[in-house]
Amino acid sequence: MSERLIFLTNDDGFGARGLERMIEVMRPFGHIVVVAPETTQSGMAHAITMSNPLFLREVRNEPGLEVYACSGTPVDCVKMALDHLLPDRKLDLICSGINHGSNAAINVLYSGTMGAAIEGSFYDVPSIGFSLSDHSLDADFEAAGEVVYQIVNGILEAKTNFPEVQLAPLCLNVNIPIGRPEDLKGIRVCRQCRGYWREEFFIRKNPAGRDYYWLTGEFQNHEPDATDTDEWALAHNYVSVVPIQVDLTNHTQVTSLGKILDK
Repeated sequence: MSERLIFLTNDDGFGARGLERMIEVMRPFGHIVVVAPETTQSGMAHAITMSNPLFLREVRNEPGLEVYACSGTPVDCVKMALDHLLPDRKLDLICSGINHGSNAAINVLYSGTMGAAIEGSFYDVPSIGFSLSDHSLDADFEAAGEVVYQIVNGILEAKTNFPEVQLAPLCLNVNIPIGRPEDLKGIRVCRQCRGYWREEFFIRKNPAGRDYYWLTGEFQNHEPDATDTDEWALAHNYVSVVPIQVDLTNHTQVTSLGKILDK
């Protein structure tokens, strides 16, 4: 069997510890190509660069591993890899992360990590975004790495052993609670929790006396007692796995709105 080809990216930058852990875990699965942002691109969602040029540079090149840094967003990195570096090569899997911080619930819409995974699924390649619920710079990725291995191994085995199962387009939002490997209770396939951020801005003055604003806020869980959501899973030390689709149509309103607006 020919060697698998796996693409990795993230939104924390090519030097992030979460990406290094991802590379370490993924190398036994096949040849790894990485295109990741030069600098942190958290919160960039599905943004792409259109009015400025992109720059790409090689960071590492060794047997089984190629690493590139791209000046653009996470989605730019996916497009650069699949449309420029690897246009004629068949990819087996795309993974984004491991992100510093949870991308559960509404965060999936803001996340550069998930923006990259969603973009990857547009190319009919199974794509997974991995996030650890720890924003600290010294976050421990040991348990997260074991989760990555378990889920990736399961998806790749399914592709090999059950070719009749449709895995493309497949996009998974995987979030991992903080803790040691033995603290995790297991994996739960669940749905996205309904909740939203309520932001506020700290106002300060710069040395010239001009006001500047620093965004902060608090996530409000609108269904804290629902046991089938990603937020519940994380709060109870389960890894949450949410299958993602891109169709944003509110299908329940199509018929009722049609009665009002169709002319």
